[in-house]
Amino acid sequence: MQITRVHSRVVELKLPAPFHPAWARGRNQATILLVLVAVETDAGIVGHTAAHAGPEAAIAIERFVAPYFIGQDPTRIELLAAVLRDAEILGPPAYFMEIALWDIVGKRAGMPVYKLWGGAQDRVTAYCATAELRTPEQRVEDVERMLAAGYRGVKLRFHHDEVRDDLKVVEAVRKAVGNRMEIMIDANQAGVEPGLTGHRIWGFHRSLAVARELEQFDVLWLEEPLPRDDYDGLARLRDRLDRIKIAGGEDNHGLHEFKLLIDRGCFDILQPDALLSDGIFQLRKVAAMAEAAHLELVPHTWGNGMGLLANLHLAAAAPNCPWLEFPHDPPSGFTAASRDQMLRETLSIDADGKLRVPDRPGFGFILDEDRIAHHTIAEYG
Repeated sequence: MQITRVHSRVVELKLPAPFHPAWARGRNQATILLVLVAVETDAGIVGHTAAHAGPEAAIAIERFVAPYFIGQDPTRIELLAAVLRDAEILGPPAYFMEIALWDIVGKRAGMPVYKLWGGAQDRVTAYCATAELRTPEQRVEDVERMLAAGYRGVKLRFHHDEVRDDLKVVEAVRKAVGNRMEIMIDANQAGVEPGLTGHRIWGFHRSLAVARELEQFDVLWLEEPLPRDDYDGLARLRDRLDRIKIAGGEDNHGLHEFKLLIDRGCFDILQPDALLSDGIFQLRKVAAMAEAAHLELVPHTWGNGMGLLANLHLAAAAPNCPWLEFPHDPPSGFTAASRDQMLRETLSIDADGKLRVPDRPGFGFILDEDRIAHHTIAEYG
């Protein structure tokens, strides 16, 4: 079997309502922009993947990936993973391309990918990942609806001008839900979007003070409390805390960085993303390194339903993965339905608050080709 074509489509899907993500102050995100890639083979098997990116990613694939993939055996994934590492030196990261290769392998084997990797679990508990800033009263109403829908955990964002206002939201939510729900907090301090103003990056002392406040509300974890390369600060912070876990890693790239995070003792929970951090099987290796160090892996997943499905397989294959991020923040424009527009079915939790892995070969992508065709703005390859 050989790869015969790498075909990319840049797709822009409209959100049904305004969406103001906390990590991008002052911005209304009106669309979901993604690159859909099909890796075709002479056996008639096609592997699919998606990037949370735009034309720059499609051009990088055409220039730095496709010429080295075409004519190769798609099952020689470790060989082709080296191409993806080199591509990051030359252009935007293309690690998401490894998903298409494993999609081919799973289809050829007639098995879901997570079962090829050991199948530790066939369902993973989802936490509802919010994105916007809201008043305590509004967020309590939101979380009560989440509880009624079956969610066992919720992640709140910290980006008010005053951190005290963020803490008031946590206090109100904890008072409302009691011990019926886990609360996670994302500070989004690992990286700041370019061109934004008014955001103060936390230092060690602010992070420690906030974490200790959050311990009083029985918060499960504090995510990205410091810049992603502040290894000393992260390790020092983690060492000073007893009742709250420190999580992060979505903005780190490569096996070497995750090994460094583990060796330096930066996190209790590693959060790589199969679309951003490294190839998806390379992150299965990260999960194994984390397991050996008695750490947890909880994949970051934001942007589109295909990425969520891929990270679900990664999570289900890892015995040390207790949660999966589930982006969904109604009544904003970013909900499960809008997130999954490129798929024919919206992913949803079951009565136990878990996401079940599709039992279809590969990653189980079923694309809504009519909608995709209508919203395609460019094609390559």
